[in-house]
Amino acid sequence: MTARPELSVLLETARVVSVPLLTTFRGITNREALLFEGETGWAEWSPFLEYPDDEARTWLQAALDQGFGPKRELGEVNLNATLPAVNGSEIETLLARFGSFDTVKIKVAESGQTIGQDLSRVAEVRRLYPEAAIRLDANGGFSVEEALALAAQVGELDYFEQPCRTIGELAELRVKLSGAVRVAADESVRKVDDPMAVVYAGAADVLVLKVQPLGGVTRALELANECGLPVTVSSALETAVGLQAGFALATALGGNTAHGLGTLRLFENVDVFSNQALASEDRREWWLKRLERCFI
Repeated sequence: MTARPELSVLLETARVVSVPLLTTFRGITNREALLFEGETGWAEWSPFLEYPDDEARTWLQAALDQGFGPKRELGEVNLNATLPAVNGSEIETLLARFGSFDTVKIKVAESGQTIGQDLSRVAEVRRLYPEAAIRLDANGGFSVEEALALAAQVGELDYFEQPCRTIGELAELRVKLSGAVRVAADESVRKVDDPMAVVYAGAADVLVLKVQPLGGVTRALELANECGLPVTVSSALETAVGLQAGFALATALGGNTAHGLGTLRLFENVDVFSNQALASEDRREWWLKRLERCFI
C-alpha cells in the first residue's frame, strides 16, 4: 500500500512545467505536467488538460505510487520509435531522433487525414527502415470496415493498436482478421471501469499498459500478471520524470519486447528542472487548483 502524504507535502515541492513538442502530437504542441518530490524521488502528475477530475485522480494515484511507493529498479529496455501522423520529409527527420530501433509505431486515423495518407506514411517508413517491424496505432479512430480495409493493404504488421473505439468492435474485428493481424488494446484497457473486460471479451491479442492512466506501477504489474497476454508498456507522453515509472514497469516485466517509452525524442531538448521549462504563473495556478480538487 502506497503511503499517502498530506497535500501540503506535495505543494511544498510542486513544480509545473510546460515542455514544447517538435511537432503536433495528440493535438497538442506543449506538454504540461506537475512534478513533486516524494520519499523515493521525483514524480509526475500529467493527466491531459481535458480530462475530468475523476480520471485525473487515477493519474494522481500513479504519481503518489511513483513518489511514495516501492523503490523500483530501472534496467535496459528495448524501445520502439514512435511516429506521429506526419508525412513527407518530417518522417525521416523525426525517426532519425530515435537512433537505433527494430520496431516503429506509426500513428494513423488522424482527424482530417485519409487512409491513403496512412498507407503513404507506412510505405515511407518501410523504405527508410526495411528491417523494422511495424505497429499501427489508430487511437480508436476507425470503424471495423475501415480497419479491415487498411489491414488488407498495409502488409505485415507486428500489431494494430486500438483500431476501433469499443471493445465490441475490437472483438468483431479480431474475428474477421482471423489471426492475420494481432489486435492490441490501449484505450479499451485504460478508459474503462474494468481493465480486464477486453480480455474477457476475447477482443485483444496484446495489452498496451500505460502507468499513469492505470493508477501506477503497482496496479499495472497486477494487471500484466492477471491478463495472460503479451504486454507492451507505453508512455502517456510524459516528461522525463514520468517516463521513469514506465521504465520501472518494463524492467519488472522483463523480456525483449519493444516498449513505447522513447517518446522523449518527440520533445524539444529542455531540462524539466531548468527555468526554461517552468510554466507561466496562470498555468501554475490552474494546476495547483486541479491538484487540490483531485487530492481527496
